[in-house]
Amino acid sequence: MGGMSVTILSGPVGAGKTTVAKELIALLPAPVTYIEGDTFWSFIAKSDGRDPREVFGTIMRAMTAATIPFSRSGFEVLLDFSIPPHFLDTARKILKEVPLNYVVLRPSLAICEARALARPDGKIVEYGRYREFYELFANHAPSIVCDDETDATTIAKDICESLRAGKFAIS
Repeated sequence: MGGMSVTILSGPVGAGKTTVAKELIALLPAPVTYIEGDTFWSFIAKSDGRDPREVFGTIMRAMTAATIPFSRSGFEVLLDFSIPPHFLDTARKILKEVPLNYVVLRPSLAICEARALARPDGKIVEYGRYREFYELFANHAPSIVCDDETDATTIAKDICESLRAGKFAIS
């Protein structure tokens, strides 16, 4: 993985993004910036009844733009958030010349449901409304990591090797 790139670690709710991100941070060459996207939801003080999809798009654009000063200052940036593949064209326009990697963690629906239910913060009891969202991550083959059995440390090592090889680069 070359210097000053942005890596989006994405996937549906319950995919294990944050767990894998913590392992990946230890493997990436310093300096590294970690942006945990869920924190951006707290920036919305009042949404004035806006469509949640509109707010979601605003948050994705804001967090992507927030990576720029870090990457231009020589940091590897790891962005951990459920960013669907359809947002990549917008991300590419925002980032301009900054190298972009896109990694999708997509274990089985059953695993995602179980993890969402077991979350210490923001437990999701009714995963049914996320099933359509889960399917948004099905069709970006070069970027998908589907694994229900492997531990987060090994997945992070595999991702790191693949980043170095350019497997997840978005042109």
